[in-house]
Amino acid sequence: MSAREERSALTVPTALYEHARQLLRESPDGFPSRRGYPLPRKTATGEDPLSRDEATHAVREAFSPFPDDPATLHRRFERLGIHDRHRHLVHSTVARLPLPAERADTARTLGRRLVRTGTTASTVTAGIALLSHLGTPEDVPHLSVLGLFRDLTGPAVDALDVLDHRSAAVLWLAVYARRDELEPLVRTLWTGHRPSVREELVSFPTSLPFVDGTVARRIAEASRLPDLLDDHPSDTDLLARAGRLLVRMGCSHDDPTDLLACRDVLRVYDSVVSRAALLPPTLDNAAMLLSLALDLSSGTGVLLDWLPGRRAALLESLGRLLAEPRWAQAAATGDDADQRRRVDWIRRTGRRPFEHPATLTDFRIKVVAGDPADRGPVEARVLIEGRPVVPTAFGRGLAHSPDHLLCDGRLRAEVEPREVQLAEAYCTEGCCGALYVTIRRDADAVVWESWRQTMPGSRDPAPELPAYRFDASAYDTEIVRAETDRTWSWPARTIARLIKARLIEEPDLLSRWDAGLGWIRSGFDDPDTAVLAFWYVPGLASGSPERADSPLHFRWAIPDDGTPPEAQAAAALQRLAEVDPKSYAQLCGGSRERAQELGFPWPDTA
Repeated sequence: MSAREERSALTVPTALYEHARQLLRESPDGFPSRRGYPLPRKTATGEDPLSRDEATHAVREAFSPFPDDPATLHRRFERLGIHDRHRHLVHSTVARLPLPAERADTARTLGRRLVRTGTTASTVTAGIALLSHLGTPEDVPHLSVLGLFRDLTGPAVDALDVLDHRSAAVLWLAVYARRDELEPLVRTLWTGHRPSVREELVSFPTSLPFVDGTVARRIAEASRLPDLLDDHPSDTDLLARAGRLLVRMGCSHDDPTDLLACRDVLRVYDSVVSRAALLPPTLDNAAMLLSLALDLSSGTGVLLDWLPGRRAALLESLGRLLAEPRWAQAAATGDDADQRRRVDWIRRTGRRPFEHPATLTDFRIKVVAGDPADRGPVEARVLIEGRPVVPTAFGRGLAHSPDHLLCDGRLRAEVEPREVQLAEAYCTEGCCGALYVTIRRDADAVVWESWRQTMPGSRDPAPELPAYRFDASAYDTEIVRAETDRTWSWPARTIARLIKARLIEEPDLLSRWDAGLGWIRSGFDDPDTAVLAFWYVPGLASGSPERADSPLHFRWAIPDDGTPPEAQAAAALQRLAEVDPKSYAQLCGGSRERAQELGFPWPDTA
């Protein structure tokens, strides 16, 4: 052994906790670096010879018998081939280990020693997993420091959520929410300078897209928002900011579990709604309060642990306030296109959350269009026994749109059972799953049964839902009402719906031009425009398509001109019938080479 190798062998590795403390001391002002710190680099150990099942079994074996000290666990991990690359599996496996009550003190002691003296990510992660069940407040500082390693942030936050949710939120924000606009607030929360929290909280813009439901939840928890509201009962800026954070947490196109997981969120609702009359009647505040009402009426807010009658009382209070002339006037005028779009949304939506309250025996469908300023989605929310089905049973995506569930009659009940997808994960079903139910008619009843969740890659069983039986006559009446109610829609969306229905009835309107329908909807960037997407393959109309695997893709934008949507849709269909749409639509995809072959200039933005 060379002298260098001998010195290396005699060097005692630095505990990860001490290493993180040193990095924090070296950071300017003791504020962690953006996105946390990387773990110390280890020597590569080649490809992993263990399968997931083999590695899981090895972790369990390492804890049988229960190790007496960190060195024993480290040796067992080394012998069994468990390395830092297995840290996520180590965390999940150790967190599920059965620990008899008589072994709790021993396991807690081992967890603390691993967290404070462990030198590898795998052993430290095992310690964090033990403390997630057995930790006490004295473990909070150590977990908060270790969580600054970005590869340990998730496990540390999970453990801290049980022990001290404010510390968990501060750590999460320090590592994950380090946009420039948020940094002054996050820095203040990290230093714990309470007098400055209110000032920074009302200063950053919640309208920015990076303030999603998770960021909003963590800000509320880290700032102790309920206490802050109690400390400043007449502060309308803080009150409005709290309302916006609630809206973001309950927003359907974010993760609905953030609202349900947020500590003391009922106190925030109580403070905001009970003091809402103090707010100045502005368009922004009217939209915020209406969004809260929609969530309390049919969204995730319904699922919170309300005292009997409290949610209904808050909802009724919002309804009375927004009906007052000063609030109605504030929500009736807009100076620019964005504001006018918001005014129109409030006009269409303003009384919907206060109509037809669902009772414990109701089957209802509430079509909810979100605030256009937040690019809110449109959902067909199904309520059973007064509770929204999708956030109750499936927390990874929002309810499908009325175009999917209602326009095509998917929720109609027939004697022949039919499986219907009610929701899909935000990413895709193939990634994080979807929610299905089977609907059938049984004599004078309609049955929803055989609930199914697809959860690719998950080893946890999906929640089981019971079968529901509804009076068939009442069910049919509700389906007809929901399918024919278009009061939630706006002109461009109505135009898109009418054109789509006609193209489905008469596909020749497109196929005569060697084209096929892709999709049609109101524009995402410009909701006042209907957008028709189609694809083109030469020879399609004659039945002899040329290179069908290389279509060109086009989009035709149809701006709302203010005339009745029915007239605009008819004019667009007439133009489509008479003039080749490739001559006025924009090429937006396909192959550059294929476009050149067919004589279409390739756009710079395609």
